[in-house]
Order: sequence, then C-alpha cells, then structure tokens
Amino acid sequence: MQISAIKTSIFREGEDLKSFVAKNIPAAAEGSVIVVTSKIVALAEGRTAEGGEKEKLIKKESSWIQKVLPRWWLTVRDGVVIVNAGIDESNSENGTLILLPCDCFASACALRKKLLAHYRIKRLGVVITDSRISPLRAGVTGVALGYAGFKGIRDYRGVVDIFGRKMQVTQTNIADCLATASVLIMGEGSEQQPLAIITDAPVEFSDRMNRAELYIPLKDDLFRNLFRRR
Repeated sequence: MQISAIKTSIFREGEDLKSFVAKNIPAAAEGSVIVVTSKIVALAEGRTAEGGEKEKLIKKESSWIQKVLPRWWLTVRDGVVIVNAGIDESNSENGTLILLPCDCFASACALRKKLLAHYRIKRLGVVITDSRISPLRAGVTGVALGYAGFKGIRDYRGVVDIFGRKMQVTQTNIADCLATASVLIMGEGSEQQPLAIITDAPVEFSDRMNRAELYIPLKDDLFRNLFRRR
C-alpha cells in the first residue's frame, strides 16, 4: 500500500470540493482510495460559525458530552468519540470555528459518485478523516468519519488462527486504519496537505455502503462504564 499526500492551495469556504480534488488529483487509477480531511468538506458545505458560540455548538452537535478539562469536552458525535464534537479553529481564518460536516457518510458517497464519473473508473474509495485522542495515549491518530466505496470492516470471526482455533471476536477496522495511515502522511499543522491518494490498499471495494458496520451498541461496548453520566 502506498500513500501520497497532496500539497494544495488553501481551500476557501464555499469552494467546490469535487473540482478542488480533481484539480489536485487529476488522475486516479482503478482501485484507488481518495482521502479528504473533514475540514475542507465542512468548508465546502459552509459549516462554520463565530468563535464565541463554541460551547453552545459543542453541546448542540453532540449526542453525549462530558466536560473533562476547562477548555475540553469529551463528546460522542455520529458514533465516534471525539473532543469538542470535532469543532476546531486550527487552520481556519480569523478565528472562525469549523464544525464537522453534517453527514460525513453522505458527503463521502456524493463525492465518490462525482469522482467516479470524472476519473472514468469503477473501483474507487473515499475516506473523510479527522483526528482523535485515545485513552491514556499521548498524541492523536486518524479516524474515518465517513467513507464510501469499500467495506469498512474485515471480519475474522469464525476464521481459524495459525493453530486451527476459530476466532470469536476479532475484526479489523479497515476505515480507521486507512485514516490513521493517511493522517500520518498528511500532517496536522502547516503542511497544507488536505488530500491524499492511496494505491494498492488491501480493501474490498463495494458500491453498497453499510454505515452501521463499525457501530457497537453501548450495552456491548467494553468502555460503556466510561459513558455513564455523572
């Protein structure tokens, strides 16, 4: 698998996302995966707000929220544990807050449809990324807020291990693995690389999307006790 980050001009609010991607990635081979940071998707959709509204917006955008530090809320947004509902002012102009896209899966599907026609290929994946923290670990890793064109999970349940024992619980989160690898290459600061293209990714391409495949009900989650309201 190879990942190439794409340095671009600064993406402006209201700019056309498909045109921006096509200009900076003029060709994509069959079986490629296009990676797009959620910030430029949000800017394309006009998902911005004034800086003074941050706390109110965090609460509005979250399905679960817990204040953990003076400036930080741990939140759940669209089934993903993320800080401050993903609302951020980094890499924004004039202190503007950039929210997450309304529906990252829908955004990924719409962008993929346009890019399939543009590149004239049949197998293409799209991943919309953001960054998140992990418990007891410093630093951020990537997360796939939405994706399209491939199966997001590889299920090993029922498959035998090297000693012939059937595996019972193991699944690999393909979508987040691609996101994390891409975010590492794209960077988090002034790199100005909001796009990446992955070739030879070990994924199963599919036109059908199951946005629930990565979802675990809270009652079955190993970390469920952390989400009890205090």
